[in-house]
Amino acid sequence: MIKKLKTEWFSNVGSDTLAGIVVALALIPEAISFSIIAGLDPMVGLYSSFCIAVITAFAGGRPGMISAATGAMALLMVPLVKQYGLDYLLAATILTGLIQFIFGLCKIDKAIKIIPRSVMIGFVNALAILIFMAQIPYYFGVSNMTYVFLAITLLIVYTLPKVVKSVPAPLIAIVLLTAVSIFMNLDLRTVGNLGVISKSLPKFFIPNVPFSIETLAIILPYSIALSIVGLLESLMTASLLDDLTNTDSDKNKEARGQGIANIVAGFFGGMAGCAMIGQSMINIKSGGRGRLSTFVAGVFLMFLIIVLGDYVVKIPMPVLAGIMIMVSIGTFDWSTFSYLKKAPKSDAFVMLMTVLIVVATHDLSKGVIAGVLLSALFFIAKVSKIKVIEQKENNNTLFTIEGFVFFASVHGFLESFDFTIKDSNIIIDFSNAHVLDCSAVGSVDKAVIKYRANNNTVIVRGLNGPSKNLIDSLAIYHDENAELAAH
Repeated sequence: MIKKLKTEWFSNVGSDTLAGIVVALALIPEAISFSIIAGLDPMVGLYSSFCIAVITAFAGGRPGMISAATGAMALLMVPLVKQYGLDYLLAATILTGLIQFIFGLCKIDKAIKIIPRSVMIGFVNALAILIFMAQIPYYFGVSNMTYVFLAITLLIVYTLPKVVKSVPAPLIAIVLLTAVSIFMNLDLRTVGNLGVISKSLPKFFIPNVPFSIETLAIILPYSIALSIVGLLESLMTASLLDDLTNTDSDKNKEARGQGIANIVAGFFGGMAGCAMIGQSMINIKSGGRGRLSTFVAGVFLMFLIIVLGDYVVKIPMPVLAGIMIMVSIGTFDWSTFSYLKKAPKSDAFVMLMTVLIVVATHDLSKGVIAGVLLSALFFIAKVSKIKVIEQKENNNTLFTIEGFVFFASVHGFLESFDFTIKDSNIIIDFSNAHVLDCSAVGSVDKAVIKYRANNNTVIVRGLNGPSKNLIDSLAIYHDENAELAAH
């Protein structure tokens, strides 16, 4: 336990601390923007980001992952805030946390295992595109100096790591270019243009809502949606970071940690949040690997607001936009283009549809769910192709079945038999097949009963263990005129 504690918290102190500072600076405009999207005061997103980052640093299952207020969650909150106000949102946030904690207890990590690789690739690429698109308002059509600062930021972030490795290039870019902007009094859009930042700590309070069934009926649908979207993003981001760092993480613990964080955020005036792919990538690229980086990001965020708020509001937005553009470039899976050429057409189609749906809806959950459903449909179509080979042996007619017999293949299964045969021994051999569900059992019943109606003797053989158990439990053709022979 002590060894694990040292590894996760104190094995990379210098890099984790600097990476956390960079992330905190990048969190501010995001948190403010997401608050505005949800129709809330900017401080709601900032308080949320502080609480969630600090709590997940201790309770989360993925060291080095950054969780805070996010755009996908903010979009789901808009109707609730508009119709019922902040207190109902905070109550929904607390309930969201409770649901996520329960999901963690119920081993939610199994859900992430059913997501195909094509959907994961689409998820990552869609995130990269969304991160890039989100930066466009901060530099496009603002001023000529904006483009200059954007270009200088990109140059610093791209080239400086080749020379200076001890300090993250994004941190140098922010400090240096903010100082230049203040000193030269340049016409640039800054963090302060996004909203007013109050120099105050979050306070504990209980949402002022009636504790009734009516209130539960109002917030429950939103909480369920928020919990599912939040966990989906968090667990997929954790899987991505696992691959990038060649480490494993506890997805069930992460789900519980996200739940605890959202509960705390709700009681301290914050909105529900989840893992942030962009900020997590900034953390990893800046050298952050341990829980300390996440903790520093949360604590330094509040330090920036309370102590350095007057300077924070002067950070030029093109600098932060440039950093996020480099993150989007690093996030995008550039091997996708070769993947599209080599992968099966169904996988390529699933990947592209995942990207298109996410980008079109700005909702990661819709794209991922659609991708999983498409993959399932393609898989069903593939395995539903069943082969029935007919052979004559004296007075015996042998039907050899190859493939999976289940609800999607039973039609083809029945069509493959010649039910005009009379006064013969019919052998249906399942040695190379699997009977998977009650629909399959029903189709075997139909075949046997139809042949028996023409005065045939029917033998069903070659069933494997699970298939035989299913047939024995559900089939209705077992009597003196039908013989079941499983080998």
